[in-house]
Amino acid sequence: MWLEQGFAQLAQALLWPVLVLVALGFAYAVWVAGATLMEAMQRARSPQYRALPQDHALSLDELELAVVRQLEPVRLLGRLSPMLGLIATMIPLGPALQSVAVGQGQQALSVFSGAFAGVVLALASASIGLAVHSVRRRWLLAELLVLRRERGEGA
Repeated sequence: MWLEQGFAQLAQALLWPVLVLVALGFAYAVWVAGATLMEAMQRARSPQYRALPQDHALSLDELELAVVRQLEPVRLLGRLSPMLGLIATMIPLGPALQSVAVGQGQQALSVFSGAFAGVVLALASASIGLAVHSVRRRWLLAELLVLRRERGEGA
C-alpha cells in the first residue's frame, strides 16, 4: 500500500515538469518550423545556398557529423514528444477515474480535457519534428553529396 501511494505521489510530482516539457517542445516545434520555412525561401531564391560549413579543411566525416548535429534536436523532438504526451495523459487519468467512481463527473471531465490537451500539443510537436527532420535531412544529404562530388571523393 505504501509503495503504491509512493508511486502515485511520484507520478503526480512529475505532472508539472512533463507539462512544461510539452509546452517547451511545442514552442520549439513552432520555432523550428518557422526556421525551416525561412530556409526553404532562402534555398528557393539561391540554388547555391548551403547550410553546411564551407570550410574545406573539414573532412567529409566531420561534415557528416555536422549533419547529425543539425538533425538531432528535431529527431529527438519527434521521438520524445509522443512519450511526454502519453505521460501527460496517464498521470491525471488515475485521479480522474477515482472522481468518476465517487460520482464527481464534472471534476473528472475537467481533468480529462487538460490531459488530452497535453497529448494533442505533444503529438503536434512530434508531427512538426518529423516533417522538419525529413525535409532538412534531404537538404543536408543533398549538400553532402554535392561536396563529395566537388572534392572528388565519390558519390
